[in-house]
Amino acid sequence: MSPDFAFYLVAIPAVTLVGLSKGGMGEALSLMGVPLLAMAVSPVQAAAIMLPVLIFMDWVALWIWRKHYNMAVLKIMLPGALAGILVGYLTASMVPQSLLKLVIGGTTILFALRYFHGRLQARSGVAEVVRGHDPLRASAWGLLSGYTSFVSHAGGPPFQIYTLPLGLDPKDFTGTAVRFFAVLNLVKLIPYAALGQLDMQNIWVSLTLLPFVPLATIAGAWVVKRMKKETYYPFMYGMALLTGLKLFWSGLAG
Repeated sequence: MSPDFAFYLVAIPAVTLVGLSKGGMGEALSLMGVPLLAMAVSPVQAAAIMLPVLIFMDWVALWIWRKHYNMAVLKIMLPGALAGILVGYLTASMVPQSLLKLVIGGTTILFALRYFHGRLQARSGVAEVVRGHDPLRASAWGLLSGYTSFVSHAGGPPFQIYTLPLGLDPKDFTGTAVRFFAVLNLVKLIPYAALGQLDMQNIWVSLTLLPFVPLATIAGAWVVKRMKKETYYPFMYGMALLTGLKLFWSGLAG
């Protein structure tokens, strides 16, 4: 394709939303990126164009959050996530994306609503519970995160379902998420190339969008770094709820 003015009217806002998400402002913004871009090109091409952009965003975000991360989360979730990418490569064409979005969306909605119910109980004197690590749960949600990241760049909700209840410091949570998805996006280059989705035409279009990446990513990080923990977690669970609703609606539409 030869991108025109109409394409960039859609693509620049899409990249900006994903950049804000990469800075730490929640997966709901990121999930709007590929569907918005798909208004100008096919969904498959939109995902292919977005992958190099995501990788560049990862490097910007890695620099911003270089001092903040939780190694325990990465060690316990990454093996399952890498397996999820492999499963996605082998089976993605066999699983209807609409069904996958319904399941992930519905689960994320329940997960977010459970948190807000717990907040109401806390106001009544019932203490909120912070979970510890569970290797089985981490592997399962990691697998699902890797799988959905491969098929639709939507690995955030399963990652959040496991990590948000850990109650990490907001900066550590964001830095960990950045590292987690930086690894996944880099690994995804291999199967995407094998499937022929990384042709030079798509890569060239991706390169024209890169100048819009740093400012959006830095802006998202600027906001997150100034949020207190008691503000950050309701915000993130709210974004998770919006993400779940978006996925569930997309699944119904499919």
